[in-house]
Amino acid sequence: MNEATNVVLELLPHFEGYVYPNEATPQPLWSVLIVLYPYITGLVAGAFIMASLVRVFNVRALEPVYRLSLLTAFAFLLCAPLPLLFHLGQPQRSFQVMITPHLTSPMAIFGFVYAWYLMAVLLLELWFDYRRDFVEWSRRAGGWKGLLYRVLTVGVDDVSEASVDLDRRMGHLLSVVGIPSAFLLHGYVGFIFGSVKANPWWGNVLMPIIFILSAIVSGIALCVFNYQVLMWVRRRTTDIRCLDVMGMFLFYALVVDAGVEALDWIHRVYSAEEGFQMMHQMANEKLFYTLNLGQALLGTLVPALLLGALQLLRRHIPELARRRIYFASAVLILVGVLAMRWNVVIGGQLFSKSLRGVMSYKMEFAGMEGWFMGAFLFMLPFIVLTVLIRLFLPENPPGGKTDLPEAAPPARLASQPGAP
Repeated sequence: MNEATNVVLELLPHFEGYVYPNEATPQPLWSVLIVLYPYITGLVAGAFIMASLVRVFNVRALEPVYRLSLLTAFAFLLCAPLPLLFHLGQPQRSFQVMITPHLTSPMAIFGFVYAWYLMAVLLLELWFDYRRDFVEWSRRAGGWKGLLYRVLTVGVDDVSEASVDLDRRMGHLLSVVGIPSAFLLHGYVGFIFGSVKANPWWGNVLMPIIFILSAIVSGIALCVFNYQVLMWVRRRTTDIRCLDVMGMFLFYALVVDAGVEALDWIHRVYSAEEGFQMMHQMANEKLFYTLNLGQALLGTLVPALLLGALQLLRRHIPELARRRIYFASAVLILVGVLAMRWNVVIGGQLFSKSLRGVMSYKMEFAGMEGWFMGAFLFMLPFIVLTVLIRLFLPENPPGGKTDLPEAAPPARLASQPGAP
């Protein structure tokens, strides 16, 4: 017994005085899976806000991406809790978080927020928006698709004008309710980190606001990315007016998000509270590439300059160049927000709570917390979205009506509300 104890003591790092939890462990307890969790959740909130611009704020120029944005939010919402489930030691018990009241725990509150947003907001809005199409497709399609569409009508096959108008009004109401619900869905993630007072990297009242703003930015960028990829796969012309409006909202959201994050750092530098020197060391050493290059330079400054230039010189830039700039900016923003999530989750665990030094984090390739599992969980929402698009946004739907029309002439689009 004594020999085994001595071997264990030799393997553990040696400390003098008090030992804090993350000083006695060789790796951070929250790994890449917890990085993906707020990232995917933020994409859900941002994509839903993108769809709400059409339904709530009547931005007609964004109609070509309305249903695509809703399906994107739904696909990513289905996969949002998976990183948490894979990270848990007993994932089969996860359903209890949605049925067991425990309002003093932010993690337990997620169960109620997730169930509300999935069942009462997003699913219902999709059903009200698609109900008429489900009825028509069930009458024209055969085989298993026709059966699927008939099941999705849940027996409501009234397509009269009054019934369709009721669907429209209910969808509008759910969109209005869904906007604060989307803020709550992702804002609570920032609340979890911001409420950790003992960690100077996390304990900040601006953390929920920063998470919400970055979620809006990443969600809009994801919709730009998905729309252009879908049009490229289907060999169809993208609506440049729709891209211009999406780029305009993406630029404004990015500027606001970057301004709030800059204000956060300015306040930290000016106040220089306990732990600031350690944060300065982290920003210049351990997180130099992900924070300074990934998040600040490539994920914020470069796309802000590109999108800002498009706002000023849009009429003088060819359409093909504009499409490429929008696509490149969206990819850079998605990478930058992912780097931001990495900096928050991993960076907040790398320095010791005694502020005496920093730790190292090295991901393995295989295993539950490795690169392979992280890549799989990141790609899974795109796989689900591909299936949803083939079923509910088909290129040749039954009846011949398509939801992604070819780009209309600029003269007609210029008269639509919300066009720049």
